[in-house]
Amino acid sequence: MSTKQPIRVAVTGAAGQIGYSLLFPIAAGHVFGPDQPVILQLLELPVALNAVEGVRMELEDGAFELLADVVTTSDSSVGFGDADVALLVGSKPRGPGMERADLIRENGPIFIGQGKAIDANANPNVKVVVVGNPCNTNCLIAQAQAKRTNPRNYTAMTRLDQNRAMSQLANKAGCDVADISRLAIWGNHSPTMYPDYTNALIGGKPLTDVITDHEWLDGPFIKTVQQRGRAIIDARGKSSAASAAWAAIKHTRDWHRPTPDGEWVSMAVTSDGSYDIPEGLIYSFPCTVDSSGRYEIVQGVELDSKARARADASAAELVSERDAVADLI
Repeated sequence: MSTKQPIRVAVTGAAGQIGYSLLFPIAAGHVFGPDQPVILQLLELPVALNAVEGVRMELEDGAFELLADVVTTSDSSVGFGDADVALLVGSKPRGPGMERADLIRENGPIFIGQGKAIDANANPNVKVVVVGNPCNTNCLIAQAQAKRTNPRNYTAMTRLDQNRAMSQLANKAGCDVADISRLAIWGNHSPTMYPDYTNALIGGKPLTDVITDHEWLDGPFIKTVQQRGRAIIDARGKSSAASAAWAAIKHTRDWHRPTPDGEWVSMAVTSDGSYDIPEGLIYSFPCTVDSSGRYEIVQGVELDSKARARADASAAELVSERDAVADLI
């Protein structure tokens, strides 16, 4: 039996496909470690309370040694109460004919409410991971409510894009995903994001020395990663859930442990002006995490003219999104 105090993990949209997929690995110790107890605080809309109660029963039936308690609620003050980690999964999906700007406006009030509830009730140093799309700007809206909590600790998930890119590159190179390092996502979690292969390594060698098909790298590779979510919807009739959940698990896990030497992780964090990205945007950079759990943007990464243009284009999109919700932040 562990003597550690449990970590309180709040999860919104906990009865949805992504929420359901990520709860069991958390309970099993895949995020915070094999000796760290957790309390899961599952927040859902009132209409979904019966469903989330079923999820609670399944977690109970899993007999997880590290699962100290499960709370199910539609009260955000309870759901975020004393939370050390908040995974904001629930958001309104895009409907037929809805433009991205419409989706941002529809989700804005949701993330204002969640941001206020986090700030009022969570641990002051709570680590927030926004998964619900459009996650960068949803994160910006939630972060704008932070007065008591640390605004630096509001992040959005681009790890799914990194995972997708690494898988495509490993398939092309005929290597293991574990052989690929320093593959980072720049920008928005949208079709403008840029998977930077130019600084990546395969087996310690420059990726472009191993994969010499530059036409593929500049074309089909980037397009496949940028459009992967749509391809999955077209194939299965539903958006990616398990892979998104696993990306959230990796994002959170890697924010709670030191980044291995020579490796980077993709996190959408508050821009401090690095790489001339406008300050204040929630923008994905290559990051590292130290032993205290503090992330830093990797400095000194060389971006060629093509990479620079792509990074800037994604920043411009985020500026336009920020402008669209200026009254909410």
